[in-house]
Amino acid sequence: MFTGIVEETGEILDRTETDEGVRLRIGGDEVTADLSHGQSVSVSGACLTVEESADGWFETFLAAETVAKTYLGDLDEGDRVNLERAMPADGRFDGHVVQGHVDATAEVRDVRRVGDDWEFEFALPEAFEQYVVEKGSITLDGISLTVAARDGDAITVAIIPTTYELTTLSEKEPGDPVHLEVDVIAKYAEQLVDGYR
Repeated sequence: MFTGIVEETGEILDRTETDEGVRLRIGGDEVTADLSHGQSVSVSGACLTVEESADGWFETFLAAETVAKTYLGDLDEGDRVNLERAMPADGRFDGHVVQGHVDATAEVRDVRRVGDDWEFEFALPEAFEQYVVEKGSITLDGISLTVAARDGDAITVAIIPTTYELTTLSEKEPGDPVHLEVDVIAKYAEQLVDGYR
């Protein structure tokens, strides 16, 4: 489990395609400090397993399902990704419950500078509209964010300078994809309520 508090941005160091999927070598200073085989890392919101690691990098494999559901298979050397290690049981819970299970990709519709902050508008895939509420939590590219406004199939989030500078949002432009994970609590609540219908 993750919290959506990005620790750092890493860089794709190497990309290798195989018949089964795509293998990525990802560089990063903080998250690689104590990684070991089998641990989980959120890579721009997708929970991936560490297959090999050393000081300053780790390797992970994107299976066909991950390639189909995310844009990670399209990344090239030099591209940046948001990184977060799994939350330790005794760790501080600063964001919200993030599983690292990407539901879909959403599209950046608009980016607006508002004083020292930014407003990002995203197109919300229709299949997930019911799980998103104003002032609720949402995960975009692995970042725990609050929905500032909801208008039909569009949501707006406010981005403070720290989030803008420490994540890949600073590189996003209209038309770019982001990984979307809706609040898992909403999905559980829906399933429980459906059982009483």
